[in-house]
Amino acid sequence: MLMFLGAFAVLPLLLPWLVSRIGARAFYVAAVLPALAFAHAIVFAPAVFAGDIPFEEYRWIPAIDVSLSMRMDVLGWLLTLVVTGVGALVMLYCRWYFRGKSHGVGQFSAVLLAFAGAMYGLVLTDDIVVLIMLWEVTSVLSYLLIGYYHARSASRRAALQALLVTTLGGLVMLIGVVLVVVQADTSSLSAILADPPTGTVVDIAVLLLLVGALSKSAIFPFHFWLPGAMAAPTPVSAYLHAAAMVKAGIYLIARLAPGFAETPFWRPTLIALGVFTMLLGGFQALRERDLKRILAFGTVSQLGFLTVMLGYGTRDAALAGVALLLSHALFKSCLFLIVGVIDRQLNTRDIGQLSGLGRQAPVMATASFIAIASMAGVIPTLGFVAKETALTALLHEAEAGAGWGIVALVGIVVGSALTAAYGIRFLWGAYWTKREVETTDWPDPPIGFLSAPVLLAAASLALGVLSPIVDHWLAPYADGLPEATPGVGAPDYPYHLALWHGLEPALFISLGTLALGAGLFWVVRKTQLHKRRRLLPFTANDAYNVSLRFIDHSSEWVTARFQRGSLPFYVGTIFVVLVVAEGTALLASREWRAQLDAWQSPAQLISAPIMIAAGILAVRARKRYTGVALVSVTGLGMVVLFATSGAPDLALTQVLIETVTLVVFALVLRRLPARMGEQNESVAPLARAILGAGVGLTMALVAIVATGARQDLPISLEWPPLAYDIGHGRNVVNVALVDLRGWDTMGELSVLVLAATGVASLVFITDRSDNLARRSGTARSVVGLGRRRPLVETDEGVRAQRVGETGAPRAWLVSGAKVQPENRSILLEIVIRVLFHTVMIVSLYLLFAGHNLPGGGFAGGLVAGMGLVMRYIAGGRWALGAAAPTDAGRLLGAGMAIAVLCALAPMLFGFAPLQSFTFEGELPIIGHWEFVTSTIFDIGVYLVVIGLVLDVLRSLGAEVDRQSQLPEDAEVVPS
Repeated sequence: MLMFLGAFAVLPLLLPWLVSRIGARAFYVAAVLPALAFAHAIVFAPAVFAGDIPFEEYRWIPAIDVSLSMRMDVLGWLLTLVVTGVGALVMLYCRWYFRGKSHGVGQFSAVLLAFAGAMYGLVLTDDIVVLIMLWEVTSVLSYLLIGYYHARSASRRAALQALLVTTLGGLVMLIGVVLVVVQADTSSLSAILADPPTGTVVDIAVLLLLVGALSKSAIFPFHFWLPGAMAAPTPVSAYLHAAAMVKAGIYLIARLAPGFAETPFWRPTLIALGVFTMLLGGFQALRERDLKRILAFGTVSQLGFLTVMLGYGTRDAALAGVALLLSHALFKSCLFLIVGVIDRQLNTRDIGQLSGLGRQAPVMATASFIAIASMAGVIPTLGFVAKETALTALLHEAEAGAGWGIVALVGIVVGSALTAAYGIRFLWGAYWTKREVETTDWPDPPIGFLSAPVLLAAASLALGVLSPIVDHWLAPYADGLPEATPGVGAPDYPYHLALWHGLEPALFISLGTLALGAGLFWVVRKTQLHKRRRLLPFTANDAYNVSLRFIDHSSEWVTARFQRGSLPFYVGTIFVVLVVAEGTALLASREWRAQLDAWQSPAQLISAPIMIAAGILAVRARKRYTGVALVSVTGLGMVVLFATSGAPDLALTQVLIETVTLVVFALVLRRLPARMGEQNESVAPLARAILGAGVGLTMALVAIVATGARQDLPISLEWPPLAYDIGHGRNVVNVALVDLRGWDTMGELSVLVLAATGVASLVFITDRSDNLARRSGTARSVVGLGRRRPLVETDEGVRAQRVGETGAPRAWLVSGAKVQPENRSILLEIVIRVLFHTVMIVSLYLLFAGHNLPGGGFAGGLVAGMGLVMRYIAGGRWALGAAAPTDAGRLLGAGMAIAVLCALAPMLFGFAPLQSFTFEGELPIIGHWEFVTSTIFDIGVYLVVIGLVLDVLRSLGAEVDRQSQLPEDAEVVPS
């Protein structure tokens, strides 16, 4: 089973290519996989019926006990047959439906097969967490399938509607899953149902699970998305909306019923909503003129029927429910596929334009008659057997005085009459010869086009005759439920599926519904119900649209008032929430424990007053650069505190960060007024001062209370031995970053990449390509991206020495021909040019020494970045291009790729992601050597940090320089 699930994940990736090679015939290949899965389920049938349930498990996320576990009991086996059997036939049908088409077919085939795989996993998984994952996967894939005709606004709206409704239900269901898992202390469905947890929390969780199931199966009030989804291609309607996706909610109800049918919300919710949905869908089907919409509302009605029977919670009702589930999948998918044939051949589905097809297409008409007979419950189809079983089960409950049994029985009887009425209307509309309509010319379709619906209709008829065998298949599931509801006596004997039970009451009730349905059809035809006004002036779809408009208007109102584009407002809001939240927590505490020392080292007595004074002066500063410099003083004070507190690694990183930050601020401040308030004066200075003091006081109290509240030994005491034993390094900080907490570092790397991209996008106009130096005629074009060539000073500037050219002097300072003399410091350029390579060597030393000494990839990258900053400050963007003749994006991408590969590579050998390994040995001259693979991860960090600094210099530095030198009336060219 796990093997098939993996195949369903891989094969769809190949289908677009296959469709491009052989066209729609690729659906033959797509049909092979579900057909094999169907055969696989048939092979396991004897073991399933004997109670020897096949089970496979792969421990996926052991930390939270989540497994890819597949368990094929009777219910899972039945749904597997439906998903794979109907899926294979729909794939074969698509070969003819998409004949001659190519646009989008490859993607469609891949998504449809992937959906079949998601449903296959959903009905077989034994892990409720994996079930909710696959649940949402089916929602996303159904969105893509419904929106296949993406050029049509109706398709886009229908796809979005289905996604929003089912995803909303899925999110509610997720909360229920979490509550159930917490209460049961396991995510195994079989374990949960074997010993169901109880209590108020569980009751609420079950209700939340039902919300997800009802939204997926289009039960009122979520019913409106299913008819709208008919904008999808007909194979989608036949598979997703008749046999597969809408059955997911029904399957969940059936799966949970043995364990939770006696919860207080269960029976009232499912019976009331199921009966109302059946009546609502059946009545609306009588108003429609489109064959596909008749079936759509009929599907809504039948889903209500299934909800009532599988949700009733007794043995006979459950037996009827699973029989109905099988019969519905057969007859409804058959009918949808037949409508697809009619639509493909005639380009219409309007019953007002069809006439006389019955005589011209006898095979198709016969298949339709059998399918409608099964839907209405006409002997000898499987639908008749299931319907009679349902009526018998509910009749027993009603006769015994069960209130919900009476409601369900009356609702099912009326709903069955409506089913017969719209079933007759479908046959009349599609095949009858109408006097007022000209006979429709029918071009015979290929026999392969009709093969799938004919086989489905034949199965509906054959399984009705073979109903005792079907009973042998389905009875083990029903036997897991009680014989009757509490307070109602059990029937005299367990009911069994059979074509003939004699002249019993249920038979006469069934015949009565057929007669009543025929009468309803006659009344509807005579009264022209579809032309009459609705009972209500609005529909559920109107309510949905009103809800969306309300959400849109509310979001606009909130955005206009809180997302005003004011950075001080945003920061102020964050600080207010911080003060209120943390202040409330502090005040709610019953006791505070403070453990304070005046100081731990004399350096604190020196640095702390300086930091405080710098902070006060920064607030009072009127010039921007003065304020930034004073803020940096507080950061450098932290460097002193780190260095004197036994944290040289943090001190090194802090001083580098402060230096790079100061440079970045300086680059940004070039484009801002020198003095604060020249354009926008600060508002509410007193309120800002109060808020700032409140934040400072709050954080000080949090630090005091948090440090004084410790009762156990800090976990940090275990880090040094862990760093040495696991990470094979003595630098605890660096080992933690690249080994013990490598996942955190990988996330931080992705944030750095996003930050670099965001900064660049604010500066570059239209093109993000990192080609500033080449466009400016700078050293980058001189040095090139490949092998270096000597630089030549000419009257026109700097150029590369041509091949074969001799005697030309080599330019050592590349900015000489470009930088204005008043902006140039020869001494500074020479000193930095001499020191640059030394700085880069120091950065490499920090990179490789960081595992045991202060340093590491982050510190080394910052040092290398400082080298680039020095080159840029001394020689402008031309020197920067010569120092870094590569794209910043390449460094960022290479660093991130190395980090990701370090995570994935150990998995190829069966180890955990980011697992590090140590190699050591002896060399004749060097002696003992040792290499830890986490150093490779550190190299990725090193490259990302360099790429970030380079990107900032190229955007806030070089590109801003270039734009500022353009004439005022010049157009800014893309860079």
